[in-house]
Amino acid sequence: MIAQRLEQYGRFGIHLGLERIQSLLAALENPQLQVPVVHVAGTNGKGSVCAYVASILTEAGYRVGRYTSPHLVSWCERICINNQAIAPADLDRTLAQVESAIAAHDETPTQFEVFTAAAWLYFAQQSVDIAVIEVGLGGRLDATNVVDQPLVTAIVSLSREHWQRLGPTLADIAREKAGILKSHRPAVIGPLPDEAEAVVLARAIALDCPIIRPQPAELSREGFAIYSSNSPQHSTIRYSLPLPGRHQLTNSAIAIAAVHSLREQGWQVSDQAMIDGIARARWRGRLQWLRWHAPDKNQFVWLVDGAHNPAAATVLRDYVDAIAQPNLSVALHQSLDQWGLSVPLQGPTTWLMGMLTTKDHADVFEALLKPGDRLHLVPVPDHSSMTPIALREIALRVCPELAACTTYENLDTALQVATLDRTPLKVLCGSLYLVGHFFHTQTVDEG
Repeated sequence: MIAQRLEQYGRFGIHLGLERIQSLLAALENPQLQVPVVHVAGTNGKGSVCAYVASILTEAGYRVGRYTSPHLVSWCERICINNQAIAPADLDRTLAQVESAIAAHDETPTQFEVFTAAAWLYFAQQSVDIAVIEVGLGGRLDATNVVDQPLVTAIVSLSREHWQRLGPTLADIAREKAGILKSHRPAVIGPLPDEAEAVVLARAIALDCPIIRPQPAELSREGFAIYSSNSPQHSTIRYSLPLPGRHQLTNSAIAIAAVHSLREQGWQVSDQAMIDGIARARWRGRLQWLRWHAPDKNQFVWLVDGAHNPAAATVLRDYVDAIAQPNLSVALHQSLDQWGLSVPLQGPTTWLMGMLTTKDHADVFEALLKPGDRLHLVPVPDHSSMTPIALREIALRVCPELAACTTYENLDTALQVATLDRTPLKVLCGSLYLVGHFFHTQTVDEG
């Protein structure tokens, strides 16, 4: 029923602009104005920052809404309260309320606008204390950008993605991301390329935003992250990171800085709540180890990650390189050991990939592939997928020294063949939609 409700709006595609969502929310009596908001934008990392912030605030005793996109398996994943996804019946009911508010004479809203309105309405009806809202695309004209006084905003990262809609240069994209910044409201800004940073900082200064520039946490030999605030009123925090990859030192620092800003505004969040909240944060399908159950009942360990743009692919490659080093940290060694993996994982990598037509395919391959690797290519079901044959041509042009580069009609066959590769590491990546299809159709043990 949920999919049927939303399908009719899918044909309107992506159409950035605030007029339709503002009209729809007004018809619903502006539920977004009833919910205090943390607003998070960025090319990569914004989802894990949202997960950290929501988990910390939940641990502190607040009733916390979290809105993210896209989902992996179910639409319900996008709307959560205290890390619990909305029940299908509640989502269907809320969507029905939103549909009833669409005026016949108004321009029909897009699918994302309908769903975003449902999130605002549900959070208001459920009387959440605060909502952590992830930008869908860009920022300035995104349907989530309908609150004039967010408690704090964050721009996590910025690289060249969705340039067809946001503009061809990093400065153009930065201008769109900076559209979430609001006058006199605190802004946490992560490390950005120089061209983008200049645009974002200029916008923050023009709006008189208190600017917070957290430094990435440091990693101890024991594997703990250590974050030191620039402000003397906040103590140093030592915590365990549940999400792998060195980029989480930056993402967790941005989340802590955002929570520190909330604390300065009177929200009661202890250091222990931050430590425990981060430890309990989960963000599925991003650098996630799991055990795949093959049809013959054998089980195989895979690393799964979206890696849907060059920046995310670089993060994945950095992680793959890190686990191949002989001097692994204690924490990293332990995280791999629990999956029965012999470390370090040195040698060629098996890649199982699919990508959408709109992605920078060559740049992703450039970031990931190395001579001797084995590449298995599949379509991304139910989306505008690049054909595996076209991807093969690009991959071989980028890395002609691949040991193998094979195409398949479906994921099932590719998984069974790729599992036979005698490589120390097998990775499924290239699209969050492919990862979602994997979770939806395969039997896995996520640990």
